[in-house]
Amino acid sequence: MSGSGSDFSSYGGEEYKTFRQISRDRVLNEMLQSAKVKDSKATWKVLIMDKFTVKVMSYSCKMSDITDEGISLVEDLYKRRQPLPSMDAIYFLQPLKENVIMFLSDMSGRVPLYRKAYVFFSSPIPKELVAYIKNDTSVLPRIGALSEMNLEYFAIDSQAFVTDHEMALEELFGENAENSRKYNECLSTMACRIATVFASLREFPYVRYRAAKTLDASVTTTQRDLVPTKLAAAVWNCLSKYRTTIPDFPQKETCELLIVDRSIDQIAPVIHEWTYDAMCHDLLNMDGNKYIYEVFLALFYVEAFSYF
Repeated sequence: MSGSGSDFSSYGGEEYKTFRQISRDRVLNEMLQSAKVKDSKATWKVLIMDKFTVKVMSYSCKMSDITDEGISLVEDLYKRRQPLPSMDAIYFLQPLKENVIMFLSDMSGRVPLYRKAYVFFSSPIPKELVAYIKNDTSVLPRIGALSEMNLEYFAIDSQAFVTDHEMALEELFGENAENSRKYNECLSTMACRIATVFASLREFPYVRYRAAKTLDASVTTTQRDLVPTKLAAAVWNCLSKYRTTIPDFPQKETCELLIVDRSIDQIAPVIHEWTYDAMCHDLLNMDGNKYIYEVFLALFYVEAFSYF
């Protein structure tokens, strides 16, 4: 695989796409371009996202990529927005009830905020939310598309992704983690987001994991020991559903997914990385992979530059 500065890599003369390039292609081709209708009077569209999907988008595309596909305005779902009844809107949302309620409020009534809505969910939408949308008969004719993107991970590098669980260590291995609601929710969400990676790759993996040590009868197996086992089972359940819901998804295993916990390599957290990435996080006030550099041009005047 290539270094982090390249969107493509080659091996044996064959070209492979990186995580970022795959995510970018899916956003542009499967979402933004698919919302284009030849006979539509609306040339430009509005893109509406929630707090989570805007991060997914920012890790996948540049603003110039989005505007090249006919997006003139990017809006926050939960902020007050100006009605644009002559324009179509693309919604990229997590399948949460509060997001669906906001979407329906935008498109209901005699004069909706937008002419037509193309709705893309970042992960599989529960049946009850689909029924909730269907019950609003005033909105149904205004929906141009309702689709599951299955894109719910952050492509932080050309060869790496994260599921955005900063509190996973506490929620899975903390003192009061066992059988807690946060424990189960964390595992479920992580599994769903990991599965969306393979939905993007169009790969169906063998799921292998480090099983809990149960040979010694005197040792009690705890929920902490079962984290890899439970996560593997949850990922497998999500992937199995993709075989029937995603067109052209492999029906047989094509690769391997290995799930382990920190105990397999306990020394790594205490070894300092000698990389530019580690140096930046040590010396700069980073927000993810973003650093805001402030330049004082005049008294009481600050200009900020963002680097990604």
